[in-house]
Amino acid sequence: MIENRVRELRARFRWTQDDLAKKIGATRQTIGLIEKGDYAPSVALALKIANAFEVQVEEVFYLK
Repeated sequence: MIENRVRELRARFRWTQDDLAKKIGATRQTIGLIEKGDYAPSVALALKIANAFEVQVEEVFYLK
């Protein structure tokens, strides 16, 4: 199962789901699904999210 720290990182940056979605070219609904673990992003989307937070992808997504 893929886990993530998107909500935690987003809170640290004080971004809404919509803020992050706009930065990476996704929808707010997609961000919400990723945060809940109901959607595993593509590699490209995962890289865009990590890039937005200026961290390595492994710092956002990990296997549990």
